[in-house]
Amino acid sequence: MTSWTHATSRTTTTTRRTPAAAGLAGLIVSLSVGVLILSGCGPSSSPAASGSSASSSPASSSPPSPSSPASSSPAGTPAAPTNPSSPSSPSATTAPSTAASAVLLSPGSTGTKVRELQSRLVQLQWFDGAITATYDEKTRAGVEAFQQKRTMPATGTVDQATWAKLVSMTRMPTSDEMNNVMRPGPALLKQGSTGAAVRDLQARLTQIGWWSGVVTDTYGPQTAQAVKDFQTKRAIPVTGEVDQRTKDRLTAMTRTPTSAELTNAAPTAAPVSAAGLDARCLTGRVVCISKASRQLVWVIDGKAMMRLDVRFGSEYTPTREGTFAVFQKNLTWTSTLFGSSMPFSMFFSGGQAVHYSSDFAARGYAGASHGCVNVRDYNGLASLFDQVNLGDKVVVY
Repeated sequence: MTSWTHATSRTTTTTRRTPAAAGLAGLIVSLSVGVLILSGCGPSSSPAASGSSASSSPASSSPPSPSSPASSSPAGTPAAPTNPSSPSSPSATTAPSTAASAVLLSPGSTGTKVRELQSRLVQLQWFDGAITATYDEKTRAGVEAFQQKRTMPATGTVDQATWAKLVSMTRMPTSDEMNNVMRPGPALLKQGSTGAAVRDLQARLTQIGWWSGVVTDTYGPQTAQAVKDFQTKRAIPVTGEVDQRTKDRLTAMTRTPTSAELTNAAPTAAPVSAAGLDARCLTGRVVCISKASRQLVWVIDGKAMMRLDVRFGSEYTPTREGTFAVFQKNLTWTSTLFGSSMPFSMFFSGGQAVHYSSDFAARGYAGASHGCVNVRDYNGLASLFDQVNLGDKVVVY
């Protein structure tokens, strides 16, 4: 792994003894080392004390010589006074190492290391989009979110501790990954394929709106076109065939299809009750959201119309509680902070919204949102989105 170091400036001062000191060592060379200035603003002002190269260390680059004060002062003659705070003083107290906090990458940085950073963030779903060689705002936001999730100082810049944690949680990206080169893999399913795997594929495509026909066990031209459309949207090599990358991406965005979805049976709606809901949810049109039950209930004049599973932000990015109103609706929306897709967004408090989450659909409660209310039932939320109006009340408790 490449390390980043900063050269330390060093000045050399030559001092001659006065004639009265004749008989002592004639010439004494003393080294004064420039003071390091530490800052969290960027690499140019944050040198890493313990990470500097050997050439910048006075101890390693200037070994004791016959002309140094330590060896040239005879017994009984006071040595020249030293500055106790100077790093060149053998007796100076060494400051704690700042290697872990020294900035390695920050906004404005460019190069291969930035590509590696973005590629590693992609593996953890903290970066979305094309890999570039520039540390831009999207990269900064992804780093900051990663740091928050790991209870690290959320600076948006990469220091040694952040880099070490990221490396420990990811694998080394391939050259293709770092240069946005994607090659299709061997086809797992293609035109002519039949069987249960094709039914599963069509049912999953139905969940995210890429298949609207009857689910069958035959992979025909319509299935191939639906796969092409999905691949185009997700920047996957467009072949109309399902390779491992396409399958993994589709699986991550969907849940296991139910028996009714696989056989085209009409789902049986479970009765919805308003019992136990907060009193604020019982009057008017209300999107009632309970953190305790992890459920959203759509209520009209005290009658529960629909119930959906939801999840919330983590303790570091909590979902706000209180009474709000829907002030913006977007059928499709992409997070301006994280670049992630937020279908059926209904904003109720700043940047927090109720929206569909493919991650919630795939991983359930193993993950968390960045503050929004995640819904994993794509079709259920699509129905709710059509019913909710701007101004409808939202209660989070």
